[in-house]
Amino acid sequence: MSTGGHFNPKGMEHGAPEDEIRHAGDLGNLVVGEDGSVDISITDSQIPLTGEDSIIGRAVVVHADEDDLGKGGHELSKSTGNAGGRLACGVIGLQAA
Repeated sequence: MSTGGHFNPKGMEHGAPEDEIRHAGDLGNLVVGEDGSVDISITDSQIPLTGEDSIIGRAVVVHADEDDLGKGGHELSKSTGNAGGRLACGVIGLQAA
């Protein structure tokens, strides 16, 4: 829980990555292979690498359940996507070449 809540600098409701109205940190669901591996590549216009809303230094959290992307009708849908507990987290950083 030390990572805090969703990155939401504009005070929006929870949503899908393609939604106009969403937390900037709403990056969608991961597809996990049968062997437990995940390949991801994210390009997003709401999370820049520089400036006031930079994602550098912020946490990425993997939740236990599928995110309903704010459309599930559950009381937590519009705030967390009803995605369950936190399984893993990390901090986004830059590495010099």
